Amino acid sequence: MRFHHYGLEVSNLEESIKFYSDLLGLELESRHSFLGEKIAFLSSTHFRLELVCHPHSTNSAHLCFEVSDLQQVIHTFGFNQIAEGPYKLPNGWEIVFYEGPNHEVLEFLQTS
Repeated sequence: MRFHHYGLEVSNLEESIKFYSDLLGLELESRHSFLGEKIAFLSSTHFRLELVCHPHSTNSAHLCFEVSDLQQVIHTFGFNQIAEGPYKLPNGWEIVFYEGPNHEVLEFLQTS
């Protein structure tokens, strides 16, 4: 398992892309749409930021960990404990979300 990205909900995607690009030097990596959300990934050499914009943004955040076997994560954490997902994204990635003991959101991602 390795850290993949930090995700942040935003109310204005274009404004947020400009802010993080201009002030932190992050470069726009890709854009996606999924389940009514507009998503942008920005990155630098050692950091990736996911900006998620949807109509009812709560400005929450999540940590994402890349794993080699998402089904093993689901088996370990328990299917009944899933907060959201699992989903298969148009780019082939598979994701699932869990909630930690302090209500923090954890995303697990399998890219292959």
